[in-house]
Amino acid sequence: MNYTLNQLEIFLSVVKNKSVSKAAEELFLTQPAVSIQLKNFQQQFDLPLTEMIGRSLYVTDFGKEIAASAQEIMDQVTAIQHKMHAYKGQLTGRLKISVVSTGKYVMPFFLSSFMRENQGVTLEMDVTNKSAVVQSLQNNEVDFALVSILPEKLAVEKVDLLQNKLFLIGKAGHKVKNIHAKEIFDQLPLIFREPGSGTRQTMEGFIQRKRIKVAKKMELTSNEAVKQAVLAGLGFSIMPLIGIRNELRNQELQIIPIPGLPIKTTWSLIWLKGKKHAPVAAELLKYIKKEKSKIAHEQFEWYEKY
Repeated sequence: MNYTLNQLEIFLSVVKNKSVSKAAEELFLTQPAVSIQLKNFQQQFDLPLTEMIGRSLYVTDFGKEIAASAQEIMDQVTAIQHKMHAYKGQLTGRLKISVVSTGKYVMPFFLSSFMRENQGVTLEMDVTNKSAVVQSLQNNEVDFALVSILPEKLAVEKVDLLQNKLFLIGKAGHKVKNIHAKEIFDQLPLIFREPGSGTRQTMEGFIQRKRIKVAKKMELTSNEAVKQAVLAGLGFSIMPLIGIRNELRNQELQIIPIPGLPIKTTWSLIWLKGKKHAPVAAELLKYIKKEKSKIAHEQFEWYEKY
């Protein structure tokens, strides 16, 4: 056998997410790149690791066995790296951060310099919806979580990183005749995120406050899926600005101005109140508190124009 650590990491992500596309999002790779590596890894075994039934991906019993072994290998690789860096007197340890789906456009910028400066630190960043993020925090499974809406029933501490802005978005070139919020949705099919999403919660709050009746609606399970549906002309959505920079710049999407928008919330890094941070988490928190304003200005200057 001649598998690589990269293939093990990709396979483990596919197993965890039960989806090639979600694994690609988590690993910041393209879907074809993940598919190719998964195929190359599969070719080294006589038995199937996964199978597709309809549109759903399932991990076979054999695949689960291989995943367990792969996780042991990756854990040992991490341990070796930590020992090497500790021997050199460098900061070592594992950071676990859970991030709401659109937060993947925010959190990496607040981590990149810290990770470059601390090569002995291993990062696990789980990108999912708000409900799952809050659950992982409540279970004390992560050091930090990035959210745009603070959990109501959980005592947390926070550091605010960046303002979150949500606009009504449509395919470029579509002309909307009426700009009154109550009337505009009579003519626009509206695309929602799934229940449990922070974007869905914010969007529904706006609709309720404005007493808007939505005649037509669709529901999709990721912001990327919503964006692609809007690009295809299937409908409109209230979306975070942070995730559509390239589409606005390339004039593929447009912001439709209506009263009451944008909705503004705040991207906050949160942790359980009273949590005793491990040294690596404490150092990250110290770094972010010191550098957050500089990072926001340097990396998100474009954002302030809207």
